[in-house]
Amino acid sequence: MLRVSGSLTTGTVRAYDLIRALGRDGQPTSLGQAFVDYGRIAKTLHLRAVCDPDDDSYRRSMTKQLTIQESRHRLARKIIYGQRGELRQKYREGQEDQLGLLGLAVNTNVLWTTRYLDAAVHQLDILGHPLHDEDLARISPLQDEHVEVLGHYNFNPPSIAALRPLRDPTAPEAD
Repeated sequence: MLRVSGSLTTGTVRAYDLIRALGRDGQPTSLGQAFVDYGRIAKTLHLRAVCDPDDDSYRRSMTKQLTIQESRHRLARKIIYGQRGELRQKYREGQEDQLGLLGLAVNTNVLWTTRYLDAAVHQLDILGHPLHDEDLARISPLQDEHVEVLGHYNFNPPSIAALRPLRDPTAPEAD
């Protein structure tokens, strides 16, 4: 198994040839069966960690990761709102382009939100508000409440250094 890994890493064997060597006539060879069994070890350890009633840290880390992914999907669904979440292109290349643009829009939104969150945390630090690490760890740039999906958009890139002023939390809300 180590030789196979090394051969793939160094490029001395093609993946196609390796796949042929791992199975014949739909049945795994002895090397292929070794990889299958090795995969079962990882699955068994995963299930054991999930079902362990004494330690829920593994389940918590899984839930945290799922929450992050769902937040990203929620943001993407909101951004693609104008098309009602449907891919409108007829050809595969057009659909890939549409999905690529959606990824670009989501990543741009995450970057913009990250910059403003950083500016807000920096301003709170300057004003002397206590900042706790456990609170900062819970901040996520995958928020979508501030994203406006209806209306007109200005795509003229602003200066990187020029952020709009942060909202004053003591000021009354504008309607």
